[in-house]
Amino acid sequence: MTSAWTEADTQKALAFWREYQEKHDVSDRIGQAVGIDPDGKRVWFGANASEVARAARADGVESRLLAIRVGRDYYVRKGGRR
Repeated sequence: MTSAWTEADTQKALAFWREYQEKHDVSDRIGQAVGIDPDGKRVWFGANASEVARAARADGVESRLLAIRVGRDYYVRKGGRR
């Protein structure tokens, strides 16, 4: 069973994502989904979170992933207009 995701996991994943972007140009991936493995320090890109998860599983990775959009610090925001 996978352990529960914590705020510390989120911060660890985001820190790795910042490091990744310092070494890799992701400007051509703006708006794509990215899955970030905070433990294995790997990333997968796709059109959406499901595609990212499938790519990770195809690589044999079953660990937890943080899914966000490239160029954003979130995956999707939901809410009405104000």
